[in-house]
Amino acid sequence: MLKGKKALVTGSSRGIGKAIVEVYLKNGCEVWGLCSKPSANKDALESLAKENGVAFHEIYADVGNAEQVTEVVKAALAEAGGFDVLVNNAGITRDGLSFRMKKEDWDDVLRINLTSVFLISQIVSNDMIRKRAGSIINMSSIVGIHGNGGQVNYSASKGGVIAYSKSLAAEVGARGVRVNAIAPGFIETDMTNVLKDEVKAAMAEKIPLKRAGKPEDIANAALFLGSDLSTYVTGQVIGVDGGMGC
Repeated sequence: MLKGKKALVTGSSRGIGKAIVEVYLKNGCEVWGLCSKPSANKDALESLAKENGVAFHEIYADVGNAEQVTEVVKAALAEAGGFDVLVNNAGITRDGLSFRMKKEDWDDVLRINLTSVFLISQIVSNDMIRKRAGSIINMSSIVGIHGNGGQVNYSASKGGVIAYSKSLAAEVGARGVRVNAIAPGFIETDMTNVLKDEVKAAMAEKIPLKRAGKPEDIANAALFLGSDLSTYVTGQVIGVDGGMGC
């Protein structure tokens, strides 16, 4: 589905990002994975790429550092000769009640989860516009739609991703570039594995499909949005949440 395409995936070292890299490689896409430091999965991803006749390149930057991430993404763009797909997946949480939240916890989450999406998309979309083709996929969250107590910073950042994605889609659509957001629900990742079993069970009970999602569920949505199967899809928020958003 992605044969001959090149993609940049941020937050590629684990969880959803790693799953997206894997499904992209399996579908013939050459991938540049951006993470903050060398990952434990680098060798495995390189081997998977080789098995599928493509290449995996791991690159490093703190997406919260504007100068650093700009330099690294520009270098990767030049090396690749342009990207067909951009997946902005990098993100963090700094949970806490609003009236107790430290300003740095607000700033860190907004800078990494939202500002980095703007910075990276600006660089990559300029090249996509010139080529009049490309797909940008931004990772939001169900809490970016519905909110969640104890996560005002995370919810605001993910809601911002949705508004940004819709606005950018309106700007670049006539130039052949598509922009969509994915809003995962309760997904089994390192972020959710810290929860107690009873909490996870209670969460699953609220989901119509009665189970948590897997990173592969999100990766499959990213595969669709990155492929030519979605050439008439832009400005959308795809909920992958087992029905939580019903």
